Amino acid sequence: MEWIYLVIAGLLETAWAGSMKLSHGFSRLWPSVATIVLMMASFALLALAMRRLPLGTAYTVWTGIGAVGAVLVGIIFLGESAIVQRLVGLALIVTVIAGLRMVS
Repeated sequence: MEWIYLVIAGLLETAWAGSMKLSHGFSRLWPSVATIVLMMASFALLALAMRRLPLGTAYTVWTGIGAVGAVLVGIIFLGESAIVQRLVGLALIVTVIAGLRMVS
């Protein structure tokens, strides 16, 4: 169950990063509210996952999912570049996440 909490927390991290971008520096009300609510939910699920998972594994996976998700949101929805170097970096992050999952 901890891994499910952790994956959802990582996806929520991606969501709050996207809503933070839409908030324009917390100057727009509803995206700002969404950012705060999504952050709280993400942190709560991360805390639940950390009850049983090692700190390093949980935090690295949470951050990795959020980082990969944020880059993909940028590429797919915001027109950010999808150059080979970025995609290789994403593949490396996913490889590390998979490796941590296998040893935990």
